[in-house]
Amino acid sequence: MLRRALPAIDRERCINAILGTHSGHANFLRMSALDKLPPAQRGAAHAALRQVIGTVAIEAVTSVSGGATSAQLFRIDAGGENYLLRIEGMPSPLRNPFQYVSLRIAAEAGIAPRLHYVDEASRVAVMDFVQRQPLGRYPGGLPALAKALGELLARLQATPTFPAFVRYPDIVARLWAHVGRTGLFAPGVLERCNEHLARIRAAYAWDEANSVSSHNDSLPANILFDGNRLWMIDWESAYRTDPLVDLAIVGDSLARTPELESILHCAWLGRPLDEARRARLAHVRALTRLYYAGVLLSASATAPRTTPDTSLAAPTLAGLAEATRAGRLKAGTPAAKHVLGKMFVASFLTEVATPGFDLSV
Repeated sequence: MLRRALPAIDRERCINAILGTHSGHANFLRMSALDKLPPAQRGAAHAALRQVIGTVAIEAVTSVSGGATSAQLFRIDAGGENYLLRIEGMPSPLRNPFQYVSLRIAAEAGIAPRLHYVDEASRVAVMDFVQRQPLGRYPGGLPALAKALGELLARLQATPTFPAFVRYPDIVARLWAHVGRTGLFAPGVLERCNEHLARIRAAYAWDEANSVSSHNDSLPANILFDGNRLWMIDWESAYRTDPLVDLAIVGDSLARTPELESILHCAWLGRPLDEARRARLAHVRALTRLYYAGVLLSASATAPRTTPDTSLAAPTLAGLAEATRAGRLKAGTPAAKHVLGKMFVASFLTEVATPGFDLSV
């Protein structure tokens, strides 16, 4: 059962009661990874755990990484159960205010891990901790994984519809406009991209009536394999949108051959895509590629740079692999994000394959 968050005053009383009457438990928490949190977040974390586990002794608190998120994540071991304490990161201008509504719906449908607690005001949630296994170990390999992903997306889209937030082409355009304002590229360099985006937006007809529940960030990092089944995690971007958005993202990430793409599409729809859907998917896929280009280039723009970039030239997939092996590019650095961002731009403009995402997650 989902437990309601306590009001702020009661939350403080609860924390004080913990510290006063369960000193061993409180001392353990103070010495744990939670002690590094700012006071407000630490208090919210204590209150969340008290609501979920009561007076059960906490055996371990471990900071964990996972998913494609800026949230702080902690594994909580208590009473023989494993929980994930999730504290949302700093809100961005594009923050989705309906993410916790979407998370609840997904958890109730068994698509997200079981949810025990949400406090939207403090942006804290507690859910089951699920131990991740590499997607590359999925039984039956990539064909079976593509089929399972198509079925998972169909289940997600059959849930009670998530709230509407923003039309997908609009959020792509807003993010791309931000890239243009950063000064990362010299004047005129992005003009071809701007023109191509305008053409796609003119050709793409938004269909509000047929929008569905969508994760909107369904990268491999946000698809969790527990050794038996798949889950979707990190629902910050989840809201109602075009049913082809998740299909495009998953296809670019995990169904990167015509055969795998066909398996994915048939598992999702129950039959191959017709020509009209294929044409619409091409537009949506271009938008998702420009979205991830915007995410990566926005990140690279935060690093110091002496002069603006004067070119959108990007390496091939083979060139990227060679640069990574040779140590010229290091994953996670601004330089690597800049190169990957330009590769996504190339995919947006020419439909060459995207750089994809690491299957080791």
